[in-house]
Amino acid sequence: MGLAVSYPRAGRTRGLPLVLTVALAGCAVGPRFKSPAPPAAADYGSAAVASATAAAAGAGGDAQRFITDLEIPAQWWTLFRSAKLDQLVEQALKGNPTVGAAQAALRQARELYAAQRSTLLPSVEGSLAANRSRFAVNSLANPTVSPNPTYTLYTAQLSLSYALDVFGGNRRAVEAAQAQAEVSRFQLEAAYLTLSSNVVVTAIQEAGLRGQLAATERLLDLQHQLTSIVRRQQALGTASTLTLLAQQSAEAQTAATLPPLQKQLGQTRDALTALLGRLPTDEPPETFRLEDLSLPQELPLSLPSKLVEQRPDVRAAQANLHAASAAVGVALANMLPQFAITADLGSSALKFGDLLHTGSGFWDTGASLTQTLFDAGALMHKHRAAEAALDEAGEQYRAAVILACQNVADALRALRADADALQASAEASRTAQATLDVASRQLQLGTISVAALTGAEQTYQQAELARIQAQANRYADSAGLLQALGGGWWNRPQGESR
Repeated sequence: MGLAVSYPRAGRTRGLPLVLTVALAGCAVGPRFKSPAPPAAADYGSAAVASATAAAAGAGGDAQRFITDLEIPAQWWTLFRSAKLDQLVEQALKGNPTVGAAQAALRQARELYAAQRSTLLPSVEGSLAANRSRFAVNSLANPTVSPNPTYTLYTAQLSLSYALDVFGGNRRAVEAAQAQAEVSRFQLEAAYLTLSSNVVVTAIQEAGLRGQLAATERLLDLQHQLTSIVRRQQALGTASTLTLLAQQSAEAQTAATLPPLQKQLGQTRDALTALLGRLPTDEPPETFRLEDLSLPQELPLSLPSKLVEQRPDVRAAQANLHAASAAVGVALANMLPQFAITADLGSSALKFGDLLHTGSGFWDTGASLTQTLFDAGALMHKHRAAEAALDEAGEQYRAAVILACQNVADALRALRADADALQASAEASRTAQATLDVASRQLQLGTISVAALTGAEQTYQQAELARIQAQANRYADSAGLLQALGGGWWNRPQGESR
């Protein structure tokens, strides 16, 4: 149980029975950790007003519904229904060095916890020594039964030491080590979640860039055809050289937008390769287009009180708070008397073969109590530092909870804005394409100028690129919401580990 013990300047002897009573009760000094209360908020404010998004025509335009407490699968990326994506995420989880480092950190923390637990048990050491000596015959009595001043002494000994955990300092240290192992465990879960999210979002970025490249290339083909038409008209004398140059300029401007998109696509492929834990020469054969992915139509929406149990970063912050709480107990116990029991059992002889003979054995037992009387306030300041660290961990936990709720609220706003943007962009793209088709026919008939056609071309390109970007954003922000909610690691089958 949690107990704060203080010693007055006088009367410490009279307080000894109380100390013994506390020891017998098995109490540990310092605060007893309790999990922080979950947020009382019922939702995510104005971000959670609507239960569904708008719908738009075309691929990726389905309305998305938010369902409270809908379970998230452990492999949440399967909601996009892409076998290629599933395969790449699994490869990344196995090959990315960040995950490997987090796994090693967890193994280290668990071993340190196991080592700390050993402090609750006695320590036994064995030793075997041989010493060659000569004593001063004129000033010292012979320390052996042999008349020879030069002798060899063989000693075999077992030593036992046990620090009595009267005030629970060792138990608090074990508690802190266990909490640190929990921190590493949830940091590993956070690494899994971040990595899988990065793979999904990077694949979506690749799909969006390929869509933008395809749209630009379609427009470029159309502009090339129109340039040929204007060139023929100029040869017939129905179009001026200025008109031809204007159309060629529009075609060249569109062509100039291709290299930046190709550069972005190449860098995105490099990023995806790195996420898999590979060098750029080992690029994966899988490629992605938006039509390869399915937009999840039902998305989970956990309440804030449940969110704090699902987010690995929040759980890691809670475990860190637990470790800081236990450290206060350790610091307080170090200010109190330290009790220890020691014992030795062994044999000593002038010949190695006589170690087991009668009369060569020895033993001793002892107990000690140690109390720091003066250390210039070092232990007191360490205790105050531990309390300050506990306050710091508490604020860090609070910040983690606020960030988690903010992430969900941001994702909800993004999803609704994306749906509205796609709805508007799809309509704008449809209208712009119809306008461009009419303008192209009228140019062939000679009823409009190239300047009018150029405006229609630019409007169509901008509308089509905006539509594709809005479509990709819906996929990416769907992944963002699933990441913000914790990713479903708690639904992994019991005992299954990465």
